[in-house]
Order: sequence, then C-alpha cells, then structure tokens
Amino acid sequence: MIKLQKVSIKQGDFSIEDVSLHVPAGCYAGLMGKSGCGKTSLLEAIAGLRPICSGTVTLNDQDVTHLKPASRHLGYVPQDRALFPNMRVGRQLAFSLEVQSMPQAEIDQRIRELSGLLSLDHLLNRYPDGLSGGEAQRVALGRALANRPKILCLDEPLSALDEGLHEELCELLQSIHKELNMTILHVTHSRPEAERLAEKIWHFKDHQVQPVD
Repeated sequence: MIKLQKVSIKQGDFSIEDVSLHVPAGCYAGLMGKSGCGKTSLLEAIAGLRPICSGTVTLNDQDVTHLKPASRHLGYVPQDRALFPNMRVGRQLAFSLEVQSMPQAEIDQRIRELSGLLSLDHLLNRYPDGLSGGEAQRVALGRALANRPKILCLDEPLSALDEGLHEELCELLQSIHKELNMTILHVTHSRPEAERLAEKIWHFKDHQVQPVD
C-alpha cells in the first residue's frame, strides 16, 4: 500500500503542493503525466530520495515520512537505471545484500532466484556496457527486487525500447506482479502503456493527481 497525504515538494522554482494518492496493497497502479510535470519528483519522495516540505508518506501502514530510503523496504528503478558501470551484473544484484552483511550462501541463493525470474543467468558476468536496453532494464529490476520488497516504484521503465522489447518487458512486469504479489507504482507518459499494465490509473496534471476512469 502507498498512501500520500497532502505532500508538498519545493525545489527552486519547481513545486508540487498538497498531493494525495492511495494505491491499495497488491495493486498495479499507473501514474501518467507529461514530461516535467513532477512524476519523477513524486516517485523520489515516495522512495525517500527527495525531501518533502509537508505531508506524510505511508507504505504498508507505516509512516515512513522521515525514514531513510534503505529503511522503507521499497524497490526503485530510476529512468536511467543507474547501473554501476564498473560492476558485473551478478555483483549488481548482490550489492545491497552485501551492504547488509547477508551471509554469502543466502546472497548466492537470492541471485539464483532473481536470475531465474528475470532470465539473467547468461548475463551475470557481463558489464553494463555489454547489455542491450532490455537486458539492462531486467538487471535494474533485479537489483530493485533483491531485498524482496513488497512495493516497487518504476520510473518510465519501458521508454526508449523498441516494440518487441516493450512487449517483452510488459509481460515480465505482469509476471513479477502476479508471482510476487507486489504493489507497483509505474510512472509513464504513455496512456496505452498504463492501460496495458495498470489496474488503477491516475493522471498528474497541474500539480494534482486525479483518477482516470
């Protein structure tokens, strides 16, 4: 569950005021809006990567407004994927688990699970510059899922993909949602994409979030 209550964000000349949103637990939700309207800022606020001026952020019935990103138990895939350029895929998947000092046997098991779910077995020894767009997106998803979060936030995850890869990733996201029973908030500027994937859709316009019928 994701719940925003009267969240306001201000940075320089940019501002969002009194935004409220409620995504039910287990729902695949789409948040649409034009580029620059504030969708990414809102997603970053949910993930704890952008401070808010006022309001509250609640995830799975826990007020996380003042918690650091690592304490929010949320997976986040930014639009640019933000893969570490000098780190092989297997290490990308293991990184957050190593930071938590998880035993190596458990890390290895988690990587096997992610590799199976996302078809990454043949990519584990590659570096990001040796990946296609679709492969890099799957690695970014794997890294976000490594800690087994119950909430996944996706910022334009299908942008810049050709038609074939777009459909392949759509099917993968649907599979992840079904198999892992996750709450997913998927930011996109594309209405067809939102309608293809989401059970509930909101439109972000004029600094307000409105449900789409």
